[in-house]
Amino acid sequence: MKNSSALQRSAVSEKENSKALFLAACRGEATPRVPVWMMRQAGRYLPEYRAIREKHSFLEVCKTPELAVEVSLQPVRRLGVDAAIVFSDILIPAEAMGMALELTDAGPVLPQPLREARAVEALREFDPEKETRFLMDSIRGLARELGTEMPVLGFAAAPWTLACYMVEGQTKSGFAATKQMLYAAPQTLRALLEKIARVTARYLRAQIAAGAAAVQLFDTWAGELSRDDYEAFALPAVQQVLAELSAPDDVPVIYYSKASRHLLRALPRSGADVLSVDWRIDLGEARRRLGAHTALQGNVDPCVLLGPAEGVTAAAQRAIGQTGGVAHILNLGHGILPETPVENAQAFVRAAKSAADAV
Repeated sequence: MKNSSALQRSAVSEKENSKALFLAACRGEATPRVPVWMMRQAGRYLPEYRAIREKHSFLEVCKTPELAVEVSLQPVRRLGVDAAIVFSDILIPAEAMGMALELTDAGPVLPQPLREARAVEALREFDPEKETRFLMDSIRGLARELGTEMPVLGFAAAPWTLACYMVEGQTKSGFAATKQMLYAAPQTLRALLEKIARVTARYLRAQIAAGAAAVQLFDTWAGELSRDDYEAFALPAVQQVLAELSAPDDVPVIYYSKASRHLLRALPRSGADVLSVDWRIDLGEARRRLGAHTALQGNVDPCVLLGPAEGVTAAAQRAIGQTGGVAHILNLGHGILPETPVENAQAFVRAAKSAADAV
């Protein structure tokens, strides 16, 4: 973990840019205010995104750098967030590894899921600059557009979460097929996780080389595991990603996990610089249990943004208050919902930017 061992007052001033603010928070430093962005901030709640989707499929937008850059910039223009995450999908590597992929707004589908060891062995360990060059070109384009003033965020699925999709074929409650593999054929699951980890490290390394100032690992389905199973399967794979990634000291890694309150003590062992958690975890409790040096991201319930704007502001201010605004990146506890009014997304961002005097 690259965080400093003790908090220190950041040299970042309000006049400096979002990138400096964001990276200082990732380093565990106190900042004049918390930086803010939202997972899935480029998406269906924005009318300008829906206009593009009327003409182009989801996968077409992902694979066309000009479109991906435009969609990634939309929340920057509309909301004033402090980071731009590149528009893509966590299942892009599954396709590059040789699996058929269908992406729609209804959710991703892998029509030929993995169920046997030989299928795992057949997966390709691809070259990111060849098979997924479109993503690297999107990051390069975003970096050119944003310059030194705002960070471009890259991302990938954590190995366990990607494995869930690859084995199930789509999101399924309980992930029975994946857990059956875990208990009945653990060596096959470990082989899959290790291969995904190697690929993911290269994939993120290419994103950093293309201009990503930080990268995030999404472990959306980590909470489906008991702590023992998490520590035996998911955690070692995340540790492998970070060990093989060897990100430069100035490129932080954010690790997001959902429904992971029972894993809180284990999460720091991932080696990530920032731990991103959902609304089930009190940020103040997390800070007390994990230590003042641990940078946190989150954690407002996305459904709060479906209510009145005053409630959105109050929830954002409450989250900031739980950390004292120190070593904290304000975000949602999961992705913003398509039904979210744009004005509520704007209220969320404004709450962060106006909270400096309240903490």
